[in-house]
Amino acid sequence: MTKSTNAHYYAPGHSGCPGCGPSNCMIQVTDAIGKDAIIVNATGCIEINSSLYPNSAWRLPYIHVLFENTASVAAGVSAALKAKGNNHTKVVVTAGDGATYDIGFGAVSGMFERNDDVLYICYDNELYANTGVQRSGATPYGAATTTSFVGKEVRGKQTQKKPIVEIAAMHRIPYAASASIAYPQDLKMKIEKALKHEGAKFITVNSPCCLGAGFDGSISIKVARLAVQSRLWFLFEYENDEFKLNFNPEQKLPVKEYLSLQKRFAHLNEKEIALIQKQADLNYGRIKKLCGIK
Repeated sequence: MTKSTNAHYYAPGHSGCPGCGPSNCMIQVTDAIGKDAIIVNATGCIEINSSLYPNSAWRLPYIHVLFENTASVAAGVSAALKAKGNNHTKVVVTAGDGATYDIGFGAVSGMFERNDDVLYICYDNELYANTGVQRSGATPYGAATTTSFVGKEVRGKQTQKKPIVEIAAMHRIPYAASASIAYPQDLKMKIEKALKHEGAKFITVNSPCCLGAGFDGSISIKVARLAVQSRLWFLFEYENDEFKLNFNPEQKLPVKEYLSLQKRFAHLNEKEIALIQKQADLNYGRIKKLCGIK
């Protein structure tokens, strides 16, 4: 929130659903970034919701780019600013998980490898929301989507989501992190920390989609918080070649409490829920080890 205008840089009036997780994410992200920034936005639900001609929800300079080349365009914008002697304006990508984990992944990897001076924010709603709720590389195990059906043999998505923060970190970029819209101070701290680094930065933000996951928009923050508390989403960061866990869900909530709120998991039986619980606990152990916690 800016003190002078009492307004957000991501304005009201966009066409996101009531309780839209990604829209909440954009409000938090742009307010943390401030006005001296250029937004490079991949095709996705935020692009559809925010830029319906002749209207725009953006109170920052804005470029809409395709799924597959957002990171490349952002790298070019950053290079052009520096060629003009501008070393202060921040270049920020906002992209969904489809553009990040899947379609644009090659360009993202290239941006990391070149260490282009860009902050890349992924609003991860774990599916392709604007094209009909298809599964993405971020969709969790067991979730039903329009391309991960539920039948007698196949019970939703059958593979785990990609460990995108670890993948980003293995490029040896200056900063990478995982955050959630349910923990705004943690997200703000990570954005401010990332922007202090020159080079490529990456933050993925859990931003649940009420329409795609099948829950009422009034509980979007509750769903996001339960994901963290039940070890299905972790708040951690990578900086100076070290990982750090920012919130330790030592006293976990059962995954069933999180799963039961969403229609995409309504088909799961007790055996399948137990399998997800086991995987969540294994991932917790893996993250603790990564962060040097015994």
